[in-house]
Amino acid sequence: MLTRIDNPAEVGANNSWSAHYRASITLGIPFIGAQIAQFAIHATDVLMVGRLGTTELAAMVLAAQMFFTVFIFGSGFANAVVPIVAQAEGRGDRVAVRRAVRMGMWAVLGYGVITAPLLWNAETVLRSMGQQPAVAELAGHYLRVAQWGIFPALLFMVLRGFLSSLQRAGVILYVTITILATNAVLAYILIFGHLGAPVLGIVGAAISALVVNTMSFVLLYIYIQRTPQTHDYEIFVRFWRPDWPVLKEVVKLGLPIAVTILAEVSLFTVASLLMGMIGTVELAAHGIALQFASVAFMIPLGLAQVATVRIGLAHGRGDAEGIKRAAISVLVLGCGFAVIGSLVFALFSHELAMLYLDIRRPDAMDVVAYAGPLIVIAGAFQLVDGVQALAAGMLRGLKDTTVPMIFALISYWAIGFVAAYVLAFPLGFGGVGIWYGFVIGLTAASISLTWRFFRFLSRERKALQRAA
Repeated sequence: MLTRIDNPAEVGANNSWSAHYRASITLGIPFIGAQIAQFAIHATDVLMVGRLGTTELAAMVLAAQMFFTVFIFGSGFANAVVPIVAQAEGRGDRVAVRRAVRMGMWAVLGYGVITAPLLWNAETVLRSMGQQPAVAELAGHYLRVAQWGIFPALLFMVLRGFLSSLQRAGVILYVTITILATNAVLAYILIFGHLGAPVLGIVGAAISALVVNTMSFVLLYIYIQRTPQTHDYEIFVRFWRPDWPVLKEVVKLGLPIAVTILAEVSLFTVASLLMGMIGTVELAAHGIALQFASVAFMIPLGLAQVATVRIGLAHGRGDAEGIKRAAISVLVLGCGFAVIGSLVFALFSHELAMLYLDIRRPDAMDVVAYAGPLIVIAGAFQLVDGVQALAAGMLRGLKDTTVPMIFALISYWAIGFVAAYVLAFPLGFGGVGIWYGFVIGLTAASISLTWRFFRFLSRERKALQRAA
């Protein structure tokens, strides 16, 4: 429930449109940069391991997907810290901020312990899923090292949420760029055995991943402890002391976020499987189009984090007008970037596809011809995908996650997946049908989640007026 404030300026709110756009851009640039840099870390590892051979590359892809699936679900609990901290910061309640961050760290550490046996026994799991023994064995070797990085990686996400809610996103970008460079150098040395190091192959990539995940957490810890404005929150003082009500709130808020994220990630995994059923050329073209869509998605994903922070802060102040303007400014920026991206995808679809291919290969132009239309569809795809991501971020700022999870599950699977399958196979549209189906599902998500946000906000505004 919003609490009425008589003068928003007195609590730091500037509700001019220019102030909202400026704040969204200022906070958004480091968020977006950090997302792109994080994406590049994974791409670097895959490219390097790919030089070792097909078996190693397949193992790296499987291991990375398994690690990412576990990590992305756990990140839901870390993401839950953001609206809790933002609303507490908006109220000026530092004690609540401290309690939320501590219990967020407790939640992700507990999650890491629970999922550790799964990653430790990755080889057995992958063999049971019908993967080649040699590939499963290499993936298992990778994960027995890399799995320990799940703890610092998720702790980093919690501290990142804390700093984001204080609108200190710049340090997050610097840390991410630092670990990107460190990972590239360290992986190169350990995978291929340079500078006197032994040739460790895929295990070298795992060691590098563990080191940079640990490094990311340590760097944020040092920053928080050495910066007076953040040190004063005493995040790590009496860390061992439990706070069960706050831990329950983090888990209750984070579980729907985790399920929503996993539902979307798994949808794209299934899309690749469906494409593989159609043909190799189609799967390759799908992979190219999905890469461009994924890179473009980093912009709305970063802006969605901005929305969660800024709406959470405004909600904590009891500033209904600030919530509305923060939401609209982020939506306008997100849609503006999406329109520009859509035009680029539509005008240069074939040229973009050729960036991923050696056009001297005999089958390259077949892949380009198939990928071109998919990249055009990816333009429309990123618009609706961006809006639904922004709307989900806006709702998280209001601590509304359960109903959005239900809307997302219905949109992704009951609408999107069913439409993709029907268009691709019974109606015979093939790979294009799969992409059109997902556009339909994401459109449903963008409409329902945006409607949910403004309906929720309208109810809060009426409550505020009654309290006035």
